[in-house]
Amino acid sequence: MNMDELILELKQEIIKVLNLEGMTPEEIADDGELFGQGLGLDSIDALELIVLLEKNYGIKLQNPAQGKEIFKSVRVMAEFIHANRTK
Repeated sequence: MNMDELILELKQEIIKVLNLEGMTPEEIADDGELFGQGLGLDSIDALELIVLLEKNYGIKLQNPAQGKEIFKSVRVMAEFIHANRTK
């Protein structure tokens, strides 16, 4: 799976897991912030993303504070997954 495919898959998963009804993958910028000014996600959403990483890609975050860096944007998430996935 190349990076573009992984980014698209991630966007689709984020929409599904966070119940972002009516939103399409194209509406989520690859490099846009997921929290704050970007999608405006919150701490509950962060927990959902941590579960998504573990369930879909076999990545268990040892330190939840890591999430702040990893969840900066979809591209940063994809790069982290690409480098660390176990499934």
